Amino acid sequence: MPDSPIRGSQSCCGVIVRPVLASDLPIFFAQQLDPIANRMAVVNPRDQESFDDHWRKVLSATSVVTRTIVADGEVVGSVSCFPMEGLDSVGYWIAREHWGKGIASRAVALLLEEVPQRPLHARAARSNIASIRVLTKNGFVITGYQHSPATDRFPACEEAILLLE
Repeated sequence: MPDSPIRGSQSCCGVIVRPVLASDLPIFFAQQLDPIANRMAVVNPRDQESFDDHWRKVLSATSVVTRTIVADGEVVGSVSCFPMEGLDSVGYWIAREHWGKGIASRAVALLLEEVPQRPLHARAARSNIASIRVLTKNGFVITGYQHSPATDRFPACEEAILLLE
């Protein structure tokens, strides 16, 4: 697990973000298999081998800050700051049964308190209004839209490009 400026857990409004534990990974794997969540986020789920490889890289990268999101004692997702295409970027995943409770907004706010670098970037499928709202509530501004071609991980879609200065 990479070092971060703040160690341990942080909480706000009943939501805690803490370092990722090995015991969180099976929960994350199950969460990312949800077909409805994948349609909303416009993402393809990873198979077990790809998932394990991805998280092995994430957890060993010193350039990544990733946290488990816990609400009312339950692991509900993850939030991260990571390099993507040379840009410091933010992303998150919340289990569908916890959507609409403000958890993602709080978790992103907690991550932004921990991660000092700016600017930060984010992308969301243009159709994913809820995710765009989470980001704009946290100060990100839509700077444009672009068509993103299909990859193994992502279906083709139009993405909102967001920036936090």
